[in-house]
Amino acid sequence: MRLPFNYKRVFATVPGKGHNLHEHGAILVRGGSAKDLPGVNYALMRGLLDFVATEEFQRKARRSKFGIKRPE
Repeated sequence: MRLPFNYKRVFATVPGKGHNLHEHGAILVRGGSAKDLPGVNYALMRGLLDFVATEEFQRKARRSKFGIKRPE
């Protein structure tokens, strides 16, 4: 993936199972390396912009920080 503001190329992991990403989708990237993937220093943030959260990935506790409603 290429960052839009400085055009550097970074490698990021997709957390959880499955995704709905497209080639030119808007996503947010956060720092944090994956332990089992050498050279990967970033992770994508689910539930923001074009990267939709999946059912099994949604938080049950501390939802207010991310604006997620209480599950029923």
